[in-house]
Amino acid sequence: QVQLVESGGGLVQPGESLRLSCAASGIIFRLNVMAWYRQAPGKQRELVALITTGGSTNYADSVKGRFTISREQETNTLYLQMNRLKPEDTAVYYCTAARPPNMFWGQGTQVTVSS
Repeated sequence: QVQLVESGGGLVQPGESLRLSCAASGIIFRLNVMAWYRQAPGKQRELVALITTGGSTNYADSVKGRFTISREQETNTLYLQMNRLKPEDTAVYYCTAARPPNMFWGQGTQVTVSS
């Protein structure tokens, strides 16, 4: 049974930082492309950051230079370090694991950036 369990969300003020974690089980972690998506109220879900099996990364333009995605193979954990947070980063953040033809989603963690 595949499980992706996100944690680390919360309420922070603009300019502060958060680190999201995603604990993966039931998959061969090192063979999956891992990513973070987010969905803000009233908006479509969007890709935030992606990391390949080889460690290459891609970011949405809106988070480049502020967010860092990483993966820890030994513990099957995906991370998203989010710095200099802005109110527009407020959303539910989802962890995904993809190995064609399958793609799995976590349940999401809420991030709220507000003063």
